[in-house]
Amino acid sequence: MFSHRAYLRSHLRTHTKEKPYSCVFCKKGFSVTSSLKQHLRTHTKEKPYACDICNSAFSRQHHLKTHLRTHTKEKPFACDICYKTFSQPASLRYHLLSHTNEKQFQCNMCDKAYSRKSSLCGHLLRHTNKKAFVCDICSKAFYDKGHLNDHLRTHTKEKPFGCDICSKKFSTRSVLTTHLFTHAKEKPFLCNICSKSFNYSSNFKRHLRTHTREKPYECDSCPKKFSRRVYLKKHLRRHTEGKPYACDICNRTFSDMSGIKSHVRTHTKEKPYSCVFCKKAFSITSSLKLHLRTHTKEKPYACDICNSAFSRQHHLKTHLRTHTKEKPFACDICYKTFSQPAHLRYHLLSHTNEKQFQCNMCDKAYSTKSSLCKHLLRHTEKKAFVCDICSKAFYDKGHLNDHVRTHTKEKPFGCDICSKKFSKRSILTTHLFTHAKEKPFLCNICSKTFNHSSNFKRHLQSSNNHEKPYSCYMCEKRFSSISDFKRHYLSHTKEKPYSCEICSKKFSQKTSLTRHMFTHTNEKPFSCDKCGKRFSQNYHLNRHNRIHTKEKPYSCEICSKGFSQKNNLLRHLLTHTKEKPYSCDICSKKYSDKSRLNEHYRSHTNEKPYSCEICSKKFSHKVTLRNHISTHAEEKPFICDICGKAYHANHQLNRHNRIHHKSLS
Repeated sequence: MFSHRAYLRSHLRTHTKEKPYSCVFCKKGFSVTSSLKQHLRTHTKEKPYACDICNSAFSRQHHLKTHLRTHTKEKPFACDICYKTFSQPASLRYHLLSHTNEKQFQCNMCDKAYSRKSSLCGHLLRHTNKKAFVCDICSKAFYDKGHLNDHLRTHTKEKPFGCDICSKKFSTRSVLTTHLFTHAKEKPFLCNICSKSFNYSSNFKRHLRTHTREKPYECDSCPKKFSRRVYLKKHLRRHTEGKPYACDICNRTFSDMSGIKSHVRTHTKEKPYSCVFCKKAFSITSSLKLHLRTHTKEKPYACDICNSAFSRQHHLKTHLRTHTKEKPFACDICYKTFSQPAHLRYHLLSHTNEKQFQCNMCDKAYSTKSSLCKHLLRHTEKKAFVCDICSKAFYDKGHLNDHVRTHTKEKPFGCDICSKKFSKRSILTTHLFTHAKEKPFLCNICSKTFNHSSNFKRHLQSSNNHEKPYSCYMCEKRFSSISDFKRHYLSHTKEKPYSCEICSKKFSQKTSLTRHMFTHTNEKPFSCDKCGKRFSQNYHLNRHNRIHTKEKPYSCEICSKGFSQKNNLLRHLLTHTKEKPYSCDICSKKYSDKSRLNEHYRSHTNEKPYSCEICSKKFSHKVTLRNHISTHAEEKPFICDICGKAYHANHQLNRHNRIHHKSLS
């Protein structure tokens, strides 16, 4: 319903599309006179609505109302979802799209979609490659008028956008908006995945891509994609601009003049930039700036998550990956990923087996220079890194740091899956394989897979390589690898070159020392998937698993009896040979294995090393302690298969069977 006939007539024209009022300048038609009046002002430049505060003038009254809010700071339009307020209804409508993520304007030439029609129009121009807006000064062309206006200010040096807080001026509104966040403590852009907040929308969007792995910027010339526009621009120069600046000395080419100037100094050794503190000279200013921070202790790059600060931006980027768990550098051979390019380069050497750093004092070679430097210290016998607590010395800082943790009990390396912590990164790496079902090392000959590179290499040498070129001249036993031969040779010489830093115990093999270290740290990184029992060594876990699988891989060649452990088989074989090589020095009694002899010795010494934690009673044998402990518990795990009677200890069950079920057994 309408109160006036004129309003009804105007409304009807929205249906009939009738436009009886036309512009005398451009003949454009309008359905109502008020629209024609507003349009005419675009030709006459008439601006009848003036601001009383700053004298700005406008052609429309609602433009003046909107402008006045820049003085009054009034924001009458509020978002119902997050309660953010805006000075214009259009700004509110645009903001609401950030909640809905609705992109209703679809490009019919590609898959891109936009939340605003103006954004779609700007995008469509990129398909036509039509840059209709040309700069009169330098002839550079742009897809839209807004970018042209921003560009013109680079010539005129005009900065029309001023900050109300500090009076600083800017050439574009977007730069002013970004600047305003430096005053505000508020970080309105919150990541729902990791709860990190950001001052700027651009930083927030960039951060989201670390979670989504999205790379929206695609090169038109090749299939390469990028997460940031700046990376794409840098890449595009390889296709378009070329490198017109060539070095006269080595013919290397550069895309810009500054690049070649810096490069030439690598030949001339010119270093025009010197440090005011220590007079050290540099060939480029950026290197000097970085160096100065070593004196000023300035760390301008701070982590928003944990407040750690860094002197270099790339150090911050590397650090952030410890929070995001991002590993963007992948190996092309085994697809393992790394957080740093240096780690990838080091890893690649494991595939090539290249060892280019040779020791000039012995035959040893290394894949990295740092490994060679550590090795050289062993020739000089100089242990430069000393523990402040116990004065023990080490060849390198890494081993010192590992040792210090035996005093501090610090365990900085945590498992992300089960939250267990470890004192060494290598132990954590070993532990992680207990979670993973994946066995990435595949033998191409027999298709067997392995968790660990070391096990894989050992398998290749023993199973697939029937050649055994290394022969022991003391017992004529042959070996497929030099490492196996060296390990065997130590059994003849009784040499034990590996010593424990904590208790000085010596070992013939490095793996034995590593296993021994767990007795000090009490770390048990290997857990059983079936019962949860934990072990300090993978070997013990494998042996334990046979309890569940009932696997008995070791069989006697004489009676075919199977055993789950090799030492049990060896002990059993002595029952056939009746051999008893271990004799007591006190009473000359003989035994078939060393453990029985050690147990027998306690009958002479009365030593009882096994004590009950419940009643403190002591025992000479571990099995006697186990039997005793079961008397405290209600549990009777040893059950007779014939009559169902249960016992605390296995020997009780055996005695029961002998008495009651002798005829059946």
